[in-house]
Amino acid sequence: MGGDSNGSSAPCESSFVKMMPTIKFTKLFINGEFVDAISGKTFETIDPRTGEVITRIAEGDKEDVDVAVKAARAAFDHGPWPRMPGAERGRIMLKFADLIDEHAEELAKLDTIDAGKLFGFGKAVDIPQVAHMLRYYAGAADKIHGEVLKMSRELQGYTLLEPIGVVGHIIPWNFPSSLLFAKVAPTLAAGCTMVVKPAEQTPLSALYYAHLAKLAGVPDGVLNVITGFGKTAGAAVTHHMDIDKVSFTGSTEVGREVMQAAAKSNLKAVSLELGGKSPLLIFDDADVDKAADLALLGILYNKGEICVASSRVFVQEGIYDELVKKLQVKAKEWTVGDPFDPKVRQGPQVDKKQFEKILTYIEHGKREGATLLTGGKPVGNKGYYIEPTVFTDVKDDMLIAKDEIFGPVMSLMKFKTIEEGIERANNTKYGLAAGIVSKNIDVINTVSRSIRAGIIWINCYFAFDRDCPYGGYKMSGFGRDFGMQGLHKYLHTKSVVTPIYNSPWL
Repeated sequence: MGGDSNGSSAPCESSFVKMMPTIKFTKLFINGEFVDAISGKTFETIDPRTGEVITRIAEGDKEDVDVAVKAARAAFDHGPWPRMPGAERGRIMLKFADLIDEHAEELAKLDTIDAGKLFGFGKAVDIPQVAHMLRYYAGAADKIHGEVLKMSRELQGYTLLEPIGVVGHIIPWNFPSSLLFAKVAPTLAAGCTMVVKPAEQTPLSALYYAHLAKLAGVPDGVLNVITGFGKTAGAAVTHHMDIDKVSFTGSTEVGREVMQAAAKSNLKAVSLELGGKSPLLIFDDADVDKAADLALLGILYNKGEICVASSRVFVQEGIYDELVKKLQVKAKEWTVGDPFDPKVRQGPQVDKKQFEKILTYIEHGKREGATLLTGGKPVGNKGYYIEPTVFTDVKDDMLIAKDEIFGPVMSLMKFKTIEEGIERANNTKYGLAAGIVSKNIDVINTVSRSIRAGIIWINCYFAFDRDCPYGGYKMSGFGRDFGMQGLHKYLHTKSVVTPIYNSPWL
């Protein structure tokens, strides 16, 4: 594989054939069976490494969603899943996790050819973490309980935590496995049933997981998967009168539509994990080499297709020039190419639309007067590869500093004081994540408490953990994934009260 001057490489044709998995599942999964769409329609899913068609997938729409919701409703109202002991649900979830581990390589390959994700990382990290997510919530399934209340008069009160019902999950394309199970695992533990709508760009692994769920013993109707488009299948989920909750991860624009649909239909509960324009603040006392590595990781990991990407990097003026030099060198060493190649650190953007959107924003940055430090061009003549791109001389009101680009594009900015850094970091409609690089505990404490964001990473980035709640402030959404908060959003609290008579105490 021949590299060029910026560490990028032309994708290698032979690996496409060698690593391609066999596509086993292309139909909708409803009530425990793979079925064609009622309309008979299918759509193409594309390999972003080449721009070529992988296969055709059943295109579900409103009629198919109706059938899936009926199956999920019957499984919730009359089936065993919500009624079995939590420990039994947990046992089935543990079996599900074991099956995922057994098929980790095949699942990682599906996410690589569908989403352009790094195969080695998927096999070693993403897919094993999906199994661990299931195990985490399997352990919680028999520990769902309310509390006894201390009433103020002659009443006995307690609360019950009950499954919310039928849940609609709408999954994004950037983490087809991880974000699927951030929703599916706690929903299963809670005793709910569900209809899942994976992104139309990345349907392959979701269908494979549905197959494994059935093998694990998840009862029919509990987990249904409808592949199709957001405007049809996704809209049918959000508008459905018999879905009790919708959990959506995706853009802020579509998040608005989800809320409107919930309001116009049955006022279903909604949780949203939306866009971000996350700041990384690097202070004068930082180790410049480590700070440069962290800044690059924060924007280039998963080719920048991650909602918490540190796309706005604020550097205190004392180390700014030195950091710029290091970033210029390190960005050129970042290898772009075939995601099956273990030496590659950045694969292709998910599809042509996203590829063109990112390149358009790069042109905006140039036109608005930002300085292109490095990158800014496509890589190769096949597939959707883009060079790691760093802009300097970025102003806060430029489009590249305001909009979520969702690609490998960093905006680098200089600041003087802590107060200025905080003010500019908060100057965004988003509030998903932020990073702080400093050795000063007083600076860390002040800044971490001042930034309006759902998760703050100190001297690290992307430090996710299944026990650590994650979600947004402001227009980055509401509701939390992971931890016990991620479970409780699929539960209702019911209060039960009865009078007590002649009790010696309240």
